[in-house]
Amino acid sequence: MTLIHFLLCYDHAAGRLLSRREFRNADEAAAAYADMEQEHLGDRHLEIVLVGADSIETIMQTHGNYFRDESEPLYLPTTVG
Repeated sequence: MTLIHFLLCYDHAAGRLLSRREFRNADEAAAAYADMEQEHLGDRHLEIVLVGADSIETIMQTHGNYFRDESEPLYLPTTVG
């Protein structure tokens, strides 16, 4: 399995993914992550993560909160049935 690195930037205030970059080289991915963290230092609304998997589809399953449909509510109510 080839590991692909995905650099994600999620805006919690807006409730949406701002950017997604794909890397095949781990060193380039780590450098881009460090650059983005430095660029947005102190921005409490942004979450910047670097994750690896075999495909973006896997990341969408394991980190689905970053890829949710923007028409869905941010918090789903709990129902007792």
